[in-house]
Amino acid sequence: MRLALNASILRAPRTGIGQYLVELVRALAVDPELELALFNGWSWQSELPGAALPGYSRASGLIKRWVPNAYVLRRLIEQQRFSRGCAGIDLYHDPSLWPFEFDGPMVMTLHDLTHVHFPETQPKDRLVEIERHAARSIARAERILVDSDFIGAEVCRYYGVSSERVTVAPLGCAARFHPRSAEQLIAPLQALGLQAGEYLLCVGTVEPRKNLQLALRAYELLPAAVRSRYPLVIVGMPGWRTEQLAAPLQRAIASGQVRLLGYQSDLAVAELLAGARLLVFPSLYEGFGLPVLESMASGTPVLLTRSSALPEVAGEAGTYIEAQDELVCAAAMQRLIDDQVYWQQQRDAGLLRAQAFSWQRCAQITARVYRQVVNS
Repeated sequence: MRLALNASILRAPRTGIGQYLVELVRALAVDPELELALFNGWSWQSELPGAALPGYSRASGLIKRWVPNAYVLRRLIEQQRFSRGCAGIDLYHDPSLWPFEFDGPMVMTLHDLTHVHFPETQPKDRLVEIERHAARSIARAERILVDSDFIGAEVCRYYGVSSERVTVAPLGCAARFHPRSAEQLIAPLQALGLQAGEYLLCVGTVEPRKNLQLALRAYELLPAAVRSRYPLVIVGMPGWRTEQLAAPLQRAIASGQVRLLGYQSDLAVAELLAGARLLVFPSLYEGFGLPVLESMASGTPVLLTRSSALPEVAGEAGTYIEAQDELVCAAAMQRLIDDQVYWQQQRDAGLLRAQAFSWQRCAQITARVYRQVVNS
């Protein structure tokens, strides 16, 4: 079976969907019956790109700012180039809301409905394109893959899709996420001015949906001596409407106790997760929540909300908080810092829970869907 995958998202630094695509392709590559053709937005290739295009994010931002209807224009060019390479393709899989036009069967992955629940977190021109394409794409997809039962139910309810067309393929955890000794972490953490076990960590795109404000408010309630010993480290790319976070972040950073590291390499994130005392993940909405799984696999307890799909990932291994209650969040932070017995219990539970997820399983479910669609 010759399979086309839209890999154009890999031109940008890899966040959630990019990581999904990379790991899925690697896991699918071991299937001898699949021949993968990756479309990078400009040309076709058989191998994953080693890294994002240098300067892509900055150049893309400038184009959107100065070129009228940039999304539409880019899409027209990409569609032409995509169509030229579709000869002999048996099935097309797109991991986004905007699949290209394709004459044969198409499968899409719908990771979440952020555009529905939090439209204010999307640039207006991008939201227009999402609304224009999403419903039509979902209607024409033979099957829709989702990361969690929660999102599957949302897709059926919001778009009127029958449950038979939706398949849950839970995400996995890359091999780089595993426990590391303090000795293994000395060099990489020292380069960032950190020590193993002596910082709190937030991972994810810096945008309002991630509810970083709660983490900042709760952290400020911790005793000064605790904040002095345990800085709050924030890792992630700036997202849309980060100006809402600018003032609180700047105040926190000026205190010297909150550190904004920005985008970090895959290995650096794995090392940071393994070295943290805990991961603070107070997100308001997630289709899965990869950092939660990656933190548990790294041996680091997770403090998180019960919102959306997060309980499906953490199960009983998470320490749960309310999305708007900084007092409860601060108390949970303090407990995971002070109570070594509880911290160890959560660590052990997380490591056990993480074993239930793998990219091999995700790829097997996905490949099964491919075969069902092609043979139907």
